[in-house]
Amino acid sequence: MSSASAPNEPRGGPPLAAAVDAATFIALLDLYQAYGAALDAREYDRWPEFFVEDCIYRLQPRENFDRGLPLATMSFESKGMLRDRVYGITQTLAHDPYYQRHVVGAPIVRRRDGDTIESEANYAVFRTRQNELSEVFNVGRYVDIVRRTPEGLRFASRICVFDSEMIPTSIIYPI
Repeated sequence: MSSASAPNEPRGGPPLAAAVDAATFIALLDLYQAYGAALDAREYDRWPEFFVEDCIYRLQPRENFDRGLPLATMSFESKGMLRDRVYGITQTLAHDPYYQRHVVGAPIVRRRDGDTIESEANYAVFRTRQNELSEVFNVGRYVDIVRRTPEGLRFASRICVFDSEMIPTSIIYPI
């Protein structure tokens, strides 16, 4: 029985990590950590700056992602749409504020092609409301396409694939 898998894809599992130099890996790790830190610090105006202009940002349930179905809880297709979301979060939405804390695993580089990196990392987002215990808010993995730009590494696509089929009644802040 012969395997039809590509050299970098073991049968029955995800592709193995692709090799990148140490400086690129550190820059990628820094991108992931700075992204979570900015959101945790409620620096929402910085959020779009982690992306290229023609980006994709999606929050999508695992079931739909795994089946290749397009339905997503949130879907934005440009940096301008991200800026609109920031305006909504900071200027128009009325909600009980809460804090988020992102815990992000080290990224795994799945593929590299020139200045483009395909990577993934597990995440857990905790939510804390005033006078309440912290709770697990959203857990899953980031499936990303990252591009090297003159400003450094930026997300061309970030799909937040959450594991649970159930989500809170509202997701206000980016994951």
